[in-house]
Amino acid sequence: MRIAIASDHAGYKYKEEIKKYLQKKNYEVVDFGTDSEEKCDYPDFIIPAAGAVANGECEKGIVLGGSGNGEAMAANRLKGIRCAVCWNTESAKLASAHNNANMISIGQRMMDLQTAIAIVDTWLLTPFEGGRHIPRIKKLDETL
Repeated sequence: MRIAIASDHAGYKYKEEIKKYLQKKNYEVVDFGTDSEEKCDYPDFIIPAAGAVANGECEKGIVLGGSGNGEAMAANRLKGIRCAVCWNTESAKLASAHNNANMISIGQRMMDLQTAIAIVDTWLLTPFEGGRHIPRIKKLDETL
């Protein structure tokens, strides 16, 4: 599986750690930046990562920032993207099982690294339940 990953300066440290973690688990990771903790504008990195998921270049995407909110907002501007802000494993599980989230957003300032990695694992390993959730997701995808 190819996973797009991107962050702003406030999510850079976790981006680098999550990237290494995923590569050790044999995921192919495409890094859209940023490349340092120097202040930057998150849309410059998040929108290209979301574009790679939207156009099928990557199956899923992970974006990071200070809170994760702005990054999710930027990603969700693209048609076909369902990016959920996740703050614990339960939110990650539901993002996958109920919302079929193809991207998640994590706030580095909101949690420790161990929690962030657990969120990534939970999201990747939880299957979409389908069923009653399918019509809702179709409505989301049709709005843009």
